[in-house]
Parts: sequence; C-alpha cells; structure tokens
Amino acid sequence: MTQHAGLTTERWKRFPHFQQILMIANEMNRATRLMGQGDITGRRLAYERVLRLVDLTVAVSERRSVRRELLRWRDLVAVLFLEETGQPDAHRAALRALLQQTPDSAAQISLLGC
Repeated sequence: MTQHAGLTTERWKRFPHFQQILMIANEMNRATRLMGQGDITGRRLAYERVLRLVDLTVAVSERRSVRRELLRWRDLVAVLFLEETGQPDAHRAALRALLQQTPDSAAQISLLGC
C-alpha cells in the first residue's frame, strides 16, 4: 500500500476527529465505486487504506469510547476486506455506521445514499 504509507500519527492527529472520519469515509466511498465496477483488487486496496486510517485514528484518539467504537467498526471492515465478492449491503451499513460517529460526518449520510 503506497497511498497513506507516509502518513504519520503526528500529521494525522492534527486533523479534527470529524475530518478523520470523513477521510476514512472517502476511502469507503471509493470502495463503493470500485465494487460497482467489479474491481476486486481496487476494492481490497481501498479497504486496506480504510484499515490503515482507522488504525491511525485509534492511535491518536485520547478518548477511550472513540477507540472502542472505532475498533468495533474496524472489525466490520476487516470482514469486508476478507470477502472474495463484494458485499454491497454490508458495505453500505458499515459506511453509514462510520458516518454516524460525529454530527459533522452524519450530515453526509443523505448525500451518499447510505
């Protein structure tokens, strides 16, 4: 994985939590598009980037409750990553659950149709 490979925890923690969630959601949205195109490799790489960004967010979060919820959510994406075929319903539900984590990101739910 080359994209986000150079992203450090120091740089990532400069972003507010809602923006971190939105950047993770951006990668999930990219996976949505790739799933629709049948691009298995691209979808898996997008999930890999999602997992990397979640790991960074967990590492920089000072709130235990945020870390706990993100780690639970990460398990959903890990299952999607391991699936051979795309799981559009599970993917959409996971994206929606992610966006519900902050009021700013929740505003995007209706725009993404999830």
